[in-house]
Amino acid sequence: MAEQKGLIIPDHTVMEEHSIVVQGDILVGNYAELGYGLIANLIVAGEHVKINGNIISRDDVRIDMWSEIQGEVRTKSDAYLGEFVKISGKLFATGNLDVGNNVKIDGGYDVKGWLVVRQPLPVVMFIFFYLMALLQLGSEEEVEKALEELFSDNTPENKILSIPNRAKIDLNTIRANTRAIVGSHCRLLGNFRSRSMSMGNHDTLFGSIRTSGDISIGKGCTIHGNLISTKGKVRIGRNSRILGKITADTIQLHETSKTEGALAALNGVTIEQDDLEGFGEMETKLFYGFLMLDDV
Repeated sequence: MAEQKGLIIPDHTVMEEHSIVVQGDILVGNYAELGYGLIANLIVAGEHVKINGNIISRDDVRIDMWSEIQGEVRTKSDAYLGEFVKISGKLFATGNLDVGNNVKIDGGYDVKGWLVVRQPLPVVMFIFFYLMALLQLGSEEEVEKALEELFSDNTPENKILSIPNRAKIDLNTIRANTRAIVGSHCRLLGNFRSRSMSMGNHDTLFGSIRTSGDISIGKGCTIHGNLISTKGKVRIGRNSRILGKITADTIQLHETSKTEGALAALNGVTIEQDDLEGFGEMETKLFYGFLMLDDV
């Protein structure tokens, strides 16, 4: 599978004890390791992917070569398994099952449709056709524009969970060597490690965030951990709450946000204040160095 443009977590994603639940689709890059099962509409996994849990899909399931699933696979549609795929549990498919050579399903299978032993369409080709069908656009310019919107820097409004190549997600860690983009109304578990982080509104994270680039937290979020940016800026939106410390080159806090830890910023801390009377731009107060929020 081709490299995606980062870890993209859509709106309303929930990390439960054993599964990641998404309202839309899930795309998993090559060599990714997931300590969760997956529940979604369409689920597509690349080569050498390891998933420790059940896969439950309302649409197709496509798993590419040499991937391992430590659990059951259930789909209300068709299942496509590449060569040397291994499933430790049982496979249930309401539709058809297409399998490549040397596929191993320890728990057996229950398929209502046809069972065909052949090499299914490679995932990289399927992704191409999938995106074309999803976009339903005619010209190359429109397709390119839609793809940019699909994986933009803004809070994702789509419903696709995109996990990049070699990412690792488990109860303790959410790690990707790319940027991370989180939508709104999500409930996430684990410590983020990424190049940068952009989080939407009304999210809850039980963990810390550590990046080399900027960290942006939207409105009404609660972070049960620390925010650390080794080279960038941390910005906290209105009514958000940080239960740990914040460390960055610069820190920008809205006056309604709260933090229970210390603030450490080499180039200063800025407090945003709403301009309620409409005179000019938003007022700010600037502090330098290390301080507790109660000192402001």
